[in-house]
Amino acid sequence: MQWSFRVGRIAGIEVRIHITFLVLLAFFGFLFHRSGGMPAAIDGMLFILLLFACVLLHEFGHALAAKLYGIRTPDITLLPIGGVARLERMPDKPFQEFVVAIAGPMVNVVIAMGLLIVMGGRGDLASLARIENPNLDIVQRLFLTNVALVLFNLLPAFPMDGGRILRSILATRMSPARATQIAATVGQGMAILFFLAGLTSGNPMLILIAVFVYLGASQEAAFAQMKSVATGMPVGEAMIREFHTLPEQATLRDAVDALLATSQHDFPVVDSAGGVVGVLTRQDLMRALQLKGGEAPVSETMRRGVPMVDSNVRFEEAFRIMQECGCPALPVINREGRLVGLFTPENVGELMMVHAALEKGGKPSWRKPSA
Repeated sequence: MQWSFRVGRIAGIEVRIHITFLVLLAFFGFLFHRSGGMPAAIDGMLFILLLFACVLLHEFGHALAAKLYGIRTPDITLLPIGGVARLERMPDKPFQEFVVAIAGPMVNVVIAMGLLIVMGGRGDLASLARIENPNLDIVQRLFLTNVALVLFNLLPAFPMDGGRILRSILATRMSPARATQIAATVGQGMAILFFLAGLTSGNPMLILIAVFVYLGASQEAAFAQMKSVATGMPVGEAMIREFHTLPEQATLRDAVDALLATSQHDFPVVDSAGGVVGVLTRQDLMRALQLKGGEAPVSETMRRGVPMVDSNVRFEEAFRIMQECGCPALPVINREGRLVGLFTPENVGELMMVHAALEKGGKPSWRKPSA
């Protein structure tokens, strides 16, 4: 994620903090200091740090549950509105998705129970309405905050945990695409309610959450529709067939010429035998131009080890590989190992547009009828 930096690695997962989180921390520190001096600033900052430690543990709950099903989590990023565990993919089976989704809130349940024991079992849930009251003991505030995190995350507002739990339950009775569409619609409806509540109460954080939930629900719905449309389709039917390659000895200046002369954003780099040795992305090209200049060879900048997919691989499988490796483009090869195309995120959007224009009987009209 851009504008974030690494602070450590736990259980093989990189922990990152977004720069806006530090801005938020400094802002609240200033407010606490202005209202109660240094003691209030220290108490407030300590509470926020402990709160985000709970959020981090919540995200590790998702990550470790996903690991049970062979799904890696490259990193977790702390943002002002919470944490984001970047799973390579969500499980396809409803029960597995249920386990991964509910694991995060269950971590907060365990934390709340532990804090309740520390308080001698005297937790006062009625204090949720005044959770920001600095007169409350910091342990009690953490207890109440974890209770609030559980309740908030279990709201059936996709793409939050509650929305994913709702989708996993619905997916046991209907198609995944239909289940996602229903969960996304519920999430968008709740986002509108959050937005209206934020406007009437003057709460900018609630408005920000509403926008996040609405956009996230829309994105998940579009992704589910894409999977439904492309199920069983070989990647060779939607790949880029006319493309430009760069020789391994080419310079960044040669790459710029190719970038300006074509509509491509990413270029396969090939050796003298025509074998793919890497992929040069537009983002990496721009960065390298600033650091190394136009005469540097592309071999110093290209991404090596990019997986290649066979043209007969299913579209959804190629998309999964792209997600897991974080690759901007996948070279497509035929049975002889010859480069025959490129698979990019733009293929996904174009497939959706073509399907919308030429839909016939639920399938794109250019596809051959199944035997």
